[in-house]
Amino acid sequence: MTSAPIGIMGGTFDPVHFGHLRLAQEAAEILGLERVRWVPAGQPWHRVAPKAEATHRLEMVRLAIVKNPLFELDDAEIRQTTPSYTVETLERLRGELGRERSIVVLLGTDAFRDLAAWQRWRDLFALAHIFVAQRPGHSLTPGGVPAALAEEWRKRAGTPTVLRERPGGAIVTYGTTALEISASAIRAHLAQARSPRYLLPSAVLEYIEAHGLYAKGNGAP
Repeated sequence: MTSAPIGIMGGTFDPVHFGHLRLAQEAAEILGLERVRWVPAGQPWHRVAPKAEATHRLEMVRLAIVKNPLFELDDAEIRQTTPSYTVETLERLRGELGRERSIVVLLGTDAFRDLAAWQRWRDLFALAHIFVAQRPGHSLTPGGVPAALAEEWRKRAGTPTVLRERPGGAIVTYGTTALEISASAIRAHLAQARSPRYLLPSAVLEYIEAHGLYAKGNGAP
């Protein structure tokens, strides 16, 4: 592999917070990623609709990552008018980056546990690696995931080194910093007129306040 891997950080980011940012930063350092591409979901098919409109979520991510040279923004899922699927995003990126470039999807433990429910989830491994960030106190074992996913995990378990040697196909788990922050808790704070300061970047909080996002009576939490 001649080039460093590219990390993919997807999600609704409703709103983006320090937990997301720290996961991406640590993954970039652990894996030696050239960069992390953030891909906010437009219409995620597998969960309830985000509370904030897509354009707001895109701008919040832009504000959160703009000063980090490792991070870049991808608005393709926001722009499309149909539900967004990770496998289709990876097919698009594979066409853009070529067949040999290592692509790594960055996930938290909760998202990884649900992986077998994703659209064409087994096809993901032909397109990318999966990196699972395990926070201290959040153990993850094959016995704690669906049987089909556990079987894939056993076959594909690897180390960070593997991600730099092949374009895709491995599952790597790695311990990361514990930040007990969730978007739903931030939305609840705002709905109750409580400050979520220090849970998310100041620029994002200022944007939320300027646009009245997540306030009580505005779809929160």
